[in-house]
Amino acid sequence: MLDWLKHINKDHPEFWKEYLAKFSKNSKRYVILATESTGDSLEKDVITYISAFAVENDAISIKDSFETILLQYRFLHDNHLSNEYIIESRLLKLSEPEALKTFVEYLGNGIIVGHQIEKDMTMINATLERLECGKLRNEALDIAIMHRKLHEIPEDKNFSLDELSDYYKIQKPEGESVTEKAYKIALLFLKLKHKLGLK
Repeated sequence: MLDWLKHINKDHPEFWKEYLAKFSKNSKRYVILATESTGDSLEKDVITYISAFAVENDAISIKDSFETILLQYRFLHDNHLSNEYIIESRLLKLSEPEALKTFVEYLGNGIIVGHQIEKDMTMINATLERLECGKLRNEALDIAIMHRKLHEIPEDKNFSLDELSDYYKIQKPEGESVTEKAYKIALLFLKLKHKLGLK
């Protein structure tokens, strides 16, 4: 409620207005999200990768995916960090404002799914705030919470992505890229969705 009041008189960017207009109807499209950040501070840290896959009709859509490196040269320069991984990567590279705009357009009114998704969304919302936007309005599901609900496990018990993968016999990828993490979350989500009887 307070967030809505805070942004009521702001002149939001056009892409944000278009995003908000999409919530006039419900979505059956799930967006599996994984991000990588330089840390957990909303003031000092930044997002460096965003990767996402859509899931519709109980299938992962590789064609309906999103992947980008966020060009955070100022952060890297200010913290005396190398940008070599950015130069060498063949992935799409976008500035922070362009990356968030493109991601929000891709996301639409989809239902976000992730692991420790609150952390990802908090960082994205802090970045959107800097762009004169509000917070994401999407419904969000966390695979660890889904697992706890399925097995009636206390809320204070946390599960790593590797623990969940071992439990549901999801093969671990050779690498540990953000995209591989997103794909693993998607596989886990499909198993949990079926077991919980979600549509």
